[in-house]
Amino acid sequence: MTEHPGSFPDARTAEAWRAFGIRLRRWRRRAGLTQAQVGARVGYDHTAISKLEHGTRKTPLPLARRLDDLLTAGGDLLGACEAAAAEGPGTAPEDGALARRAATGARTRPLPGEPAGGDLPSMLPPDTVLPARLPAYGLVCPVHGRDGCAVPGLADTVALCSAFCDPGPAAAAYPPLDTDTVHALTALLAVCLRADEERAWSGATAVVERTLHAMLRWMALPDAPYQRQLAPLAAEYAQSAGCLRLLRGRNATAMAWLDRSLVWADLAGHVGTEVAALSDMSTLARLEGDASSALSYGGAIRQAAAGRDWAAAMSDLYLARGHAMRADPRQTIRHINRSRRCLERIGERDEGEAPWLSVASVRLRVESGAAGALRDLAAATGDRRLALRAVEAGRDALSLLPSGMRSARALLLVRLADAHACAHDPQTALAIARPVLDTAEAAASALIGRELRGLLDRLEAGRDGGPENDEFARRLAAVVR
Repeated sequence: MTEHPGSFPDARTAEAWRAFGIRLRRWRRRAGLTQAQVGARVGYDHTAISKLEHGTRKTPLPLARRLDDLLTAGGDLLGACEAAAAEGPGTAPEDGALARRAATGARTRPLPGEPAGGDLPSMLPPDTVLPARLPAYGLVCPVHGRDGCAVPGLADTVALCSAFCDPGPAAAAYPPLDTDTVHALTALLAVCLRADEERAWSGATAVVERTLHAMLRWMALPDAPYQRQLAPLAAEYAQSAGCLRLLRGRNATAMAWLDRSLVWADLAGHVGTEVAALSDMSTLARLEGDASSALSYGGAIRQAAAGRDWAAAMSDLYLARGHAMRADPRQTIRHINRSRRCLERIGERDEGEAPWLSVASVRLRVESGAAGALRDLAAATGDRRLALRAVEAGRDALSLLPSGMRSARALLLVRLADAHACAHDPQTALAIARPVLDTAEAAASALIGRELRGLLDRLEAGRDGGPENDEFARRLAAVVR
């Protein structure tokens, strides 16, 4: 990507990039930030920012968009980048062309999910509580980023989101998408994800998909500015829709939403959302028994976020789970160890790039995934030592789990119980898993159901737990079959 003045095709192109660099320096200084601070917030080294300011490196449009938002340049930097890109051959298409291409796909390609009917207030839980501010539940405002911003009250948020989803004739006039609407849409997604996690709320999918369908209709309007404004949110909504479908065992629809999320994440330059979507795609492939695809998506995580330690940790985690499917202990353990080493290098820059991420949350994901991979190996090989390592990783994951995450806790408890069953300790497995059967999460989540089926297989194969084991196995079979 690095370009030197002499490598530009002509002096006019070189001058256009120098003009962009001058603008970037001016806006950075006006914001009171150093090159290192700007680089940390957009995921680049300070030397790369220096090259951009000197005009010796072409700036990708997604990066220009992020810089424009960070420095509140009001489109000045994005416009200068588009002008410079238009000067030379072989450059990326201008932002409008990308948006129109994506918008055309939104109109001509069928979208997953049928938008739910009814008004928004009737679709929300009766005791809905909005976050007071963003970021919330791993979601940041596309306008204000990690700097944070206030969320409108519940009544205003419902009114804004309702008007957005059913704008009537107002859409024909292309009204501006005001900041409060962006805040409301972001907060609504946070509410849906939190409610689904904490109480297995079945309505989350309908609300998310209804809003997403409306979002894509706005972005498909010709000659309107909504593509750039809504692309970050569309990527988040589509990834969330895919994840919610995945949790309910709707794998084909989930994959369709995740694929759409990658389109919008690339358009918005949001690496964190792209990694989240690829992670879910690797999980889907694993659930379908497709180890090759699971490994392919896991490897793509590292390519999507090259040089980021948090992404490398995630990539190795999903590669470990793919190799465990193939009953390959050497590669599985190698990638688990690599993932854990990456954790030691995660810092402030990483948390700035992926708002849903913290060192604790990545450690939780790694230990949870390690428990799953080691358990799968133990089940395939009969190696009790691997099962005991899975038990240790599962306990570590549970200790890192924040309170209130009921679905995640249920999943980890069943995984831990299954690891004990693989270690030929059925009594402990029963004691851990029995309370989960009484929860709504056991019936609502396809992932938990899959874990329960694996536990049932182990208990039925063992038959060494006595009548209590047999009674629990019968009860478990009634839930998962």
